[in-house]
Amino acid sequence: MKHKIVLLLLLLFSLHSYSQERSSRTSNPDKEVSSNKELPEKAPIELYKIISIENDTTHVDTSLTIVDDYQFNYLRKDNFGLLPFSNVGRAFNRLTYNFTEDREILPQFGARARHFNFMEVEDIYYYHVPTPLTELYYKTVFEQGQNLDALFTINTSENLNLSIAYKGLRSLGRYQHLLTSTGNFRTTISYHTPNNRYHLRIHFVSQDLMNEENGGLTPTAVEQYIAKNPEFDDRARLDVNFENAQSTLYGKRFYLDHSFDLIKKKDSLASTGILLGHKLNHTYKKYVFQQTEAVEMFGPSFEETGLKDETRLSSTYNELYLSFSPGFLGTITAKAGLNHYDYGYNTVVNLESDFIPNRLQGDIVSAGGAYEGRLGAFRLNAEGTINVSGDFSGYNLSGDLSYKISPDIFVEATASINDRAPNFNYLLYQSDYINYNWRRNFSNESRQTLGVEVLAPKWLNAGAEFTTINDKTYFALNEDTLVKPFQHNGQVSFFKVKVNREFHLGKFALDNTVLYQKVLDGSQVLKLPELVTRNSFYYSDHWFRRALFLQTGFTLNYFSGYELNAYDPVLAEFYVQDSLEFEGFPTVDFFFNGKIRQARIFFKLEHINALLDGNNNFSAPLYPYRDFGLRFGLVWNFFM
Repeated sequence: MKHKIVLLLLLLFSLHSYSQERSSRTSNPDKEVSSNKELPEKAPIELYKIISIENDTTHVDTSLTIVDDYQFNYLRKDNFGLLPFSNVGRAFNRLTYNFTEDREILPQFGARARHFNFMEVEDIYYYHVPTPLTELYYKTVFEQGQNLDALFTINTSENLNLSIAYKGLRSLGRYQHLLTSTGNFRTTISYHTPNNRYHLRIHFVSQDLMNEENGGLTPTAVEQYIAKNPEFDDRARLDVNFENAQSTLYGKRFYLDHSFDLIKKKDSLASTGILLGHKLNHTYKKYVFQQTEAVEMFGPSFEETGLKDETRLSSTYNELYLSFSPGFLGTITAKAGLNHYDYGYNTVVNLESDFIPNRLQGDIVSAGGAYEGRLGAFRLNAEGTINVSGDFSGYNLSGDLSYKISPDIFVEATASINDRAPNFNYLLYQSDYINYNWRRNFSNESRQTLGVEVLAPKWLNAGAEFTTINDKTYFALNEDTLVKPFQHNGQVSFFKVKVNREFHLGKFALDNTVLYQKVLDGSQVLKLPELVTRNSFYYSDHWFRRALFLQTGFTLNYFSGYELNAYDPVLAEFYVQDSLEFEGFPTVDFFFNGKIRQARIFFKLEHINALLDGNNNFSAPLYPYRDFGLRFGLVWNFFM
């Protein structure tokens, strides 16, 4: 992975150097171009466009705000509501859920604890830039390693954009056998014809996310950790349950979305447009858990040495869609899809009490539609999809209605109904550990969600969500204290309210985010803290004749006590436990961030309150929370 990072950096540096050299030659009066000729003006930053899969367009932003500090992490996104493990690049224990984001109608691949940094289709962006653009992200880690994300994109012409990027991580960690080594490679192509009637988007992604697994602290080490024994401030002295296992999630995806305007709209208010499109998504995922010798904590095993579990999923999805735009009435889309899936293993397992097959495979035909448009002063987006035929039934209906009361106040209401089969690893799983072999015929999990959001930055940003779930599936311990899949026969109901407000007084600011949530029914299968908060008090100013813009201050994070979900390294899944309730705890970070031209520099002292009172908190049972750490890094944009 290190060689890939170095190679990509050399490539980007070479391109940047070549561009600089070319600019230097152009401005040299001894060369072909006269010194009297005016140099071209720098392109406005608004022309450096970033385009999502849903065609939402933003532009490169080199400003420095408190939001940039929240997003300066391994995920490159705000991780409010996620409780990190002690090392970078590992799982997060969820402090809250956003059920409106899950609109899948088919079972998903398992190992969900490893998917936080797995880039799905919606995580890939396309670009349109007037000049070549490079972005470099770098951040230090915990012991021996680095985290780097490098992007290069160029428009070879007005119609064609290419991009290539790689995010790599290696971090040893402070505990025994907790190394993380990950890589996310992606490349994109976007193209449209000169008459703007044919559009093409392609991306390819290859990912490998490896974690060494140690099973957490031993019972004796847990006592030593909780007691804050100074002898074990060197965390490598704490014993772990094993040091001979690792798990890796692999993934490759080829994605294509292209469309042709059969009848091109001439005027957005009056003309009619008809667009025919096709999508292809071919995805391959593999999860591997391997261990040199079996351990007792996972129960008996078929093999005593050389254990290796491999779970694979290959899926190919084709979709045809037709969009009709009858002028001011909006856009109506009809679509039909075919998904071929192949999940499973190469062998069958014949237990004394059960026979475990090796495959779940078949074809799913789906149909659906969508509407996007305005109804008076309201904007409506609605979509629905249903599985018409195949072994898995499922459907999703969702819609959002928004209204802009004023330039500073925006209101949106959302509703969704989702019904689909549980993830594949609930239905079929095989392992060298005997307990981790099952074939289940669970009912579909049905979920209904209502939400409302008000965005008024000058006063208050607020959102509320209410969700009910029927037949929820979950992992938990059985009577032998081993992890198994279960399905809840009752209903789970949950609501949350989240508010955000930033106050300014001169050069000082206080940014507050507060989340209150409550599990009304089914609290035995859905464990969440009632209160989660984040508060940042900071100072902003220009220094050195405005050459440096800085922000410095403190961030407080806190969540109330609850029964943290436990982590299972064989499945790479979290499971519900009710034997241990953990107290909530605060963490305080000090940050000093600066911006010099297009470079943003970040300096942070993480969990500084641990220096005063020590640290004996947990991210999950047996897994300690992060100690104090000094970390720094930067995000640097180059406009050639």
